[in-house]
Amino acid sequence: MGDLKTKKGIKKVLYGNHAVSYGVKVSRAQVISAYPITPQTQVVELLSEMVGKGELDATFVNVESEHSAMAVCIGASITGVRTFTATSAQGLLLMHELLHWAAGDRLPIVMAVINRAVAAPWSIWSDQNDSLSQRDTGWMKIYCESNQEVLDSVILAYKVSEKVFLPSMLVLDAFILSHTAEPVEVPAQEEVDEFLPPLELPHALTPEKPYAIGAVVMPDGPYMELRYKIQKAMEKAIPEIEKACNEFYELFGRKWEFVEEFMMDDADVVLITSGAVSSTVKYTVNEIRKREGKKIGVLRMRILRPFHFEKIRKILSGRKKVIVLDRNISFGLGGIFFNEIRSSLYSVSEKPILLGYIWGLGGRDITPKDVEGVIKDAEKREKDEDIIFWGLKKENINL
Repeated sequence: MGDLKTKKGIKKVLYGNHAVSYGVKVSRAQVISAYPITPQTQVVELLSEMVGKGELDATFVNVESEHSAMAVCIGASITGVRTFTATSAQGLLLMHELLHWAAGDRLPIVMAVINRAVAAPWSIWSDQNDSLSQRDTGWMKIYCESNQEVLDSVILAYKVSEKVFLPSMLVLDAFILSHTAEPVEVPAQEEVDEFLPPLELPHALTPEKPYAIGAVVMPDGPYMELRYKIQKAMEKAIPEIEKACNEFYELFGRKWEFVEEFMMDDADVVLITSGAVSSTVKYTVNEIRKREGKKIGVLRMRILRPFHFEKIRKILSGRKKVIVLDRNISFGLGGIFFNEIRSSLYSVSEKPILLGYIWGLGGRDITPKDVEGVIKDAEKREKDEDIIFWGLKKENINL
């Protein structure tokens, strides 16, 4: 099928990975550096082709590792140019040291992370532990449900990062989104240019303004104060995200909320989810409502950092049960989204019963039947439960 012109751009059938690439293209990234790793490779393959054909005016830097890819992005970003990279799983872990540098240097780098389970054992399929293991590095984090959201969120990530001078991590599921094709509207370049002006980095390094970056500071130096400023930038990002989403809606007609509420107006029971599996959860909840009339709703966590405590408290206060569905685990603690939600509800007087389910690790399939099973199981529970594993195979427990 050929491309379809629309009032706002061109509609194309794109893999999730290529939706990232087109988002980077229309955002006019100037330096791209990455190292290939399944299932991310398609992102930078297409970008390298765009650069090679002259479709994107950017420098593409080939490197020998993901650590070096982030080093290139940091070096380029500090000079005031718009930079991009992408990775998955072990590649992201290899970058870990430099993620702190990017945030500490207050650089608005955007990176796509295609969620892939972390070894050992080896897996190329999806869960969220790779991106969530980096949640304390000072990067903002966006979790996408569809390929259209992927493309739009690249543009939004640059918009907000360049307002608060913090890097952004755009997250999508391996194969479920990355290698699945959907119709996606690629917005017109002139409209993206209107929404996303050229980067102006106030602390850019130039030959006319040389200075040391990341030098050693003593305990009585500004180290703690600089950390305070990163925290304040995260807090400032909350209204900036909301403002950018509203402006994006006005220009492009697509509304991306901080969190997404689905059938929440009268919901007594709330399922909290993130990523592509949210579509399965919403479909199942809709079917249960039509069939049985149960007052169930879905809250999709779209942005994890910064964490919008006030909004989460307002939405969940007074509900009967909250079921958090985690495709990840913090060993010794439980589901990561579950514990974030639990901390946000600490000061709420009308606390719901809070249940945490862990499922889909290593790409294990999650079906409407699984969602119904979780809901039925949750109906039987009358007190908080931190960790409930769902979808375990008994024959594998004793391996």
